[in-house]
Amino acid sequence: MQTFILIGLITVSTLLIISILSQQMGSSIGGSFGGTGTNYQTRRGLEKRLLQAATLLAVLMSVLSLSYLII
Repeated sequence: MQTFILIGLITVSTLLIISILSQQMGSSIGGSFGGTGTNYQTRRGLEKRLLQAATLLAVLMSVLSLSYLII
């Protein structure tokens, strides 16, 4: 059982990293590293789906981590 949870954790963490890095590719270089680039707008399309995927993966990773800790 622990092996399946560890494989799930590795998979979810890799997907989470990819989804977070994909969100950063859309912004400018200066905005990524703390420069001025403050355009606030609503998220639409792919950007919205990436945010939802990152949120879901973060919750799933938390659940898997807690279940690994308990088991």
